[in-house]
Amino acid sequence: MKLKKMLCTAAATLLALALAACGGATPPPAAAPSGAASAGSAGSADADFTVGIVQYTQHSSLDEICAAVQNELEVLAATADVKLNVIVKNGQGDAPTINDICSLFVADKVDLIIPIATPAATSAAAATQGTGIPLVFSAVTDPVEAQLVESMEAPGGSITGTSDYIDTSLILKLATTQNPELKKLGLIYNLGEPNSVATIAKTKPILEEQGIAYVESTVTTPGEVQMAAQKLISEGAEAIFVPIDNTVASAMSVLADEAIKAGVPVYTAADSMVRDGGLATTGVNYTRLGELTAQMAFKVLYEKADPASMAVQVLNDGIVTVNTTTAKALGIDPDVFDPGEGYVAVE
Repeated sequence: MKLKKMLCTAAATLLALALAACGGATPPPAAAPSGAASAGSAGSADADFTVGIVQYTQHSSLDEICAAVQNELEVLAATADVKLNVIVKNGQGDAPTINDICSLFVADKVDLIIPIATPAATSAAAATQGTGIPLVFSAVTDPVEAQLVESMEAPGGSITGTSDYIDTSLILKLATTQNPELKKLGLIYNLGEPNSVATIAKTKPILEEQGIAYVESTVTTPGEVQMAAQKLISEGAEAIFVPIDNTVASAMSVLADEAIKAGVPVYTAADSMVRDGGLATTGVNYTRLGELTAQMAFKVLYEKADPASMAVQVLNDGIVTVNTTTAKALGIDPDVFDPGEGYVAVE
């Protein structure tokens, strides 16, 4: 098996750091070198800037972003000899908690807020309205649809950030490459997540054009994912597609287990969900997305860049990521996904 790109130990280390840094509502302070970003509390006397990070919930995709944001802020701060006080809070998927976190950041007069995922970004936008506190969001799939920005090119107001939008036709191409006879695709997502609804709405016409039928199963909590997966399988889904959905991502390993037992491949919209058991994806690398978010935030803080005129950045590197362990369990040769320049293999 020719694997031309393998994830190295550093990726596993980064993920471990992500889980440690972002797993709880208030991570413990971490020792940081002079001029670096670190977890802390608002109003540190020796800090040049205070940044509040609010993560929507805990799962590998958002954990990875959170860790990457913090790591990149640390590098940028050290290079510029700037002292950052970075406060990290996790809303655990609870709207009132997220609202309280955003209100606390506003009351503490932080210099900038980085909300991770669409629900966190909408809460932060509401809390900061009229305050002048800038927002640089991360992993908001469709910020225009979410009414966070006026346009991707010119956001307006005091908000900009990064999008994890992915062209689902590229992911569907993976599914039909592996199974050219694919006739029915299962769709699983949370109707309460605007990013997921928008992605699914754009996916259905593509399926119809290709003559692929689809069955849907929606969830409201991670605890419903197993039953939803079983429903899709019982209705004849030959493969399953998961958009960038925080609810499903929180129970991705459960979905993967059910699908593998039934011999059904799962294609995801995020590489982190492939690491959690999905078969394959193409598109966004969440570490790079987090790094780009931090770079934009630092420009707003240090260079006084205006968020209103900073275009929302979209990453779509076209990187194919394949879980070789899942492929083996399904009896699929991972080389079928090789685009010609190799693919990233995870286990």
